[in-house]
Amino acid sequence: MTAPVVGIDIGGTKTAAALVDPGARVLGRREAPTPARGGPAAVLDTAAGLAAGLLAAAGPGPVGVGTAGTVDPVTGAIRYATGSLPGWAGTPVADELAARLARPVRVTNDVAAAALGECWAGAGRGLGHVLLTAVGTGLGGAVARDGRIAGGARGAAGQLGHLPAPGANRLRCGCGRYGHLEAIASGTGLAAAYALTGGEPVTGREVARRAAAGDATARQVVERAGTALGASLAGLVALLDPEAVVVAGGAAGTLLPAATTAYRAELPGGWAHVPLLPAALGADAVVVGAARLATAPIHHDGGTST
Repeated sequence: MTAPVVGIDIGGTKTAAALVDPGARVLGRREAPTPARGGPAAVLDTAAGLAAGLLAAAGPGPVGVGTAGTVDPVTGAIRYATGSLPGWAGTPVADELAARLARPVRVTNDVAAAALGECWAGAGRGLGHVLLTAVGTGLGGAVARDGRIAGGARGAAGQLGHLPAPGANRLRCGCGRYGHLEAIASGTGLAAAYALTGGEPVTGREVARRAAAGDATARQVVERAGTALGASLAGLVALLDPEAVVVAGGAAGTLLPAATTAYRAELPGGWAHVPLLPAALGADAVVVGAARLATAPIHHDGGTST
């Protein structure tokens, strides 16, 4: 990268675009709510509108995008998406945004973009093999090796949110099934678990606030969620053998204390040195990683690339 690049983050609740320089510094950032109505076209129009105002200061190359959903690594279209973005599955994001912006567009999953960003300029910098989990409204994961994302046969490797998790059997995952890790260790999971205790319906963010304020029920919900997350990550370390595990996302800070305790308790002895690290880029992780993707495309397993 020799000139600033625009990176876009398309999520279920917000969309952001940023101008990122060759040193991974965010020079400008724009954000708007992701449209709840109007379908994929409205979402794409919002993303393009945010990016358009930054392109004049960018170099002539591609735009990078990190988006919710499973992304086809060859076409940049959405293979699978949950209900957080209605109608998103099947959307040819790369082609549609390229038409709107008159620029080539490269697309990957938002958690993969966050992993790329953290390995470029964040908590995973200088490490060759990193497992990243993003804890937000939902729960995602990605595996990065030497600055590349291990995509798997369908570009979806690392989606740890759909692992079975003790304590989640009554909680519904974003995929529609019950008992998955995302159903307990995510913002949505915190809200659902709190509601099952008989409390009034509140958001996961509010559950976290109440836990911090000393609400005993909220603290129990957060403790249970963090414990499930930490134990699952410990098992994945034994499977994947990374140098470090990075925890990102808006709910990461809430779950990290309990997750760290469970992680250390469950980590097999042979991997006792593998740290559990908080992400360093915060809300910029996806846009920074998307910018990196634009000029250093991710090569997925099997030889295909975004």
